[in-house]
Amino acid sequence: MSAQRLLMKKIIIAIDGYAGAGKSTTAKEVARQLKYNYVDSGAMYRAITLYFIRHQIALDDSEAVHRALEALDISFLYDPIQQKSITCLNGEDVEQEIRKMYVSDYVSDVSKLLEVRQKVMVLQLKLGESKGIVMDGRDIGSKVFPFAELKIFMIADLETRAARRLEELQAKGEVFSLEEIIENLRNRDQIDTTRKESPLVQAEDAILLDSTHISFTEQAEFVLNLARRKIEEYH
Repeated sequence: MSAQRLLMKKIIIAIDGYAGAGKSTTAKEVARQLKYNYVDSGAMYRAITLYFIRHQIALDDSEAVHRALEALDISFLYDPIQQKSITCLNGEDVEQEIRKMYVSDYVSDVSKLLEVRQKVMVLQLKLGESKGIVMDGRDIGSKVFPFAELKIFMIADLETRAARRLEELQAKGEVFSLEEIIENLRNRDQIDTTRKESPLVQAEDAILLDSTHISFTEQAEFVLNLARRKIEEYH
């Protein structure tokens, strides 16, 4: 299919799954090849979490949570040099800070709050109005965009996910043991799958992608092939 025909009909691609399964790297590559916008929903939750940590917002203080959500703004800027999206919190580039382990340790607790999820969902829906996006997260296909033309649900075994996350952190100069990361992921899995609001669940029409034994390139190609067929159907 020609690039011109691919651009004639844009779709929404929702990629959900467990932390460390490869959602973000796959979504970014799919968006790059289709010339779609990539939206990292996890970055939104991480930015809110960073704000809460910095301002010592108690999660059981609903009034403080409400005020905090009213005071913060999340935006994305594209860095042409690094060729990636930069997350901004009230105008500050926090892309590197939100990826640190102290944010990872707290993000699932923050993201399970109903008011937080409602705030993020408003932002997500606005970003999806024009379609032509690839968005990854925990509830994109099941809750945010149940009408998405293509839904993917990514999984991988815990040890594989932890090893990938360890490699990412080491590349940034952060020092953690594999056991610490396994525990972090195990706790996040527990919170994400059992929370009351929009738990991590595979949408009925989502296609399962187990990335345990396949490469990043194979992950991206799997999704791209499905996306191109779906775009062709809607042409």
